[in-house]
Amino acid sequence: QLQVVESGGGLVQPGGSLTLSCVVSESSLNYNDVGWFRQAPGTIREGIACITGDDGTTYYAYSVKGRFTISRDDAKNTVYLQMNSLTPEDTGVYFCAADGVTSGSSFCVRTSDSNWGQGTRVTVSS
Repeated sequence: QLQVVESGGGLVQPGGSLTLSCVVSESSLNYNDVGWFRQAPGTIREGIACITGDDGTTYYAYSVKGRFTISRDDAKNTVYLQMNSLTPEDTGVYFCAADGVTSGSSFCVRTSDSNWGQGTRVTVSS
């Protein structure tokens, strides 16, 4: 299992931007599919942005499509999530996963519910 450390969250006003980072420690991404998952208050964790390891195919949840961009730097074992035009509905804890993720152009799931990182909290509020 891969260990991840997420960072970059914070308090931002509506319309603002943040970039989240996820460093995979003690190992490499190994061309795994990776993804960002969000848990909003009172909801279950859901995949919002994923990218495959073989050809870089991306998936975005409808709620973030056009505003968020996922990218990966395998040489640095790091996954990024650029978030623009943030709204209060984007508030939540953002988790990264670098193992157990299966994704394609229309789906993003994590088959394991263990070994989540601490996440990074994003609050969008004026």
